[in-house]
Amino acid sequence: MSIAVRGTFLLYGLLCLATPAPAHDLITAAEVQRYLAEVEQNLVVIKSHQPAPRRAEANVALGRMLDEIRELLNRDVASHGQVNGLPSNLLMRELKAKGAPLAFSTSPAHFLANVQYYQAALRLGPDGTTRCEATLRWTRGYFYDSFDDDPLEPRGQSWEQLREQIDLGERYVQGCVQHPDMEEGRFILLVHYVQAARGANDPGLRAKYASRGRDGATEFRSRYPESLRAAAVSVLVEKLPQGAH
Repeated sequence: MSIAVRGTFLLYGLLCLATPAPAHDLITAAEVQRYLAEVEQNLVVIKSHQPAPRRAEANVALGRMLDEIRELLNRDVASHGQVNGLPSNLLMRELKAKGAPLAFSTSPAHFLANVQYYQAALRLGPDGTTRCEATLRWTRGYFYDSFDDDPLEPRGQSWEQLREQIDLGERYVQGCVQHPDMEEGRFILLVHYVQAARGANDPGLRAKYASRGRDGATEFRSRYPESLRAAAVSVLVEKLPQGAH
């Protein structure tokens, strides 16, 4: 199908949808237009020869937008078992057609974080805000997709993947001290420390990560004494291997 013909059908579809959205439609026709315009703008920059920092920013912007969409669609799936509404279904089709599909897992049924855009941004070597946001969003997306109910029981996580996430989290904590999501970043890193202390085969590694976990918990409590995550931090410390100091 030519670009012109596809554009005609898309415009027709959006016009047909431009009626008041039913209460269960989390994405409206107007939002579909906005999302698709942003996708096109960012993809143009990503595929261009513009300076690396600008392409990194476009990757982060595209990943951030897809995060926003997936959160809305996951609410739909959680409530109804599927995506409802013509605008939402049209958006998914057009994202796929434009080369920015939403990743989906059938077990359990939910849309995954598209962390590849944050990985691509970091490969471009950005500094400052872009680097910090890409780092946090990568580790956040990976973390929440890695388990069902218990973060200490991740699904199919290899030691290499865990070490990568620890390295990523440590770079974030050490290099992004002013980032607004630092509390969440520290918490995720703490969980990964506990996972490593519990999963390492080498006694030296168990001791190393248990020590980092205890230090991380102490630092977290000191920095965020009123945090709602404080109770979970106490549980994490209790889950550290006994005798690993």
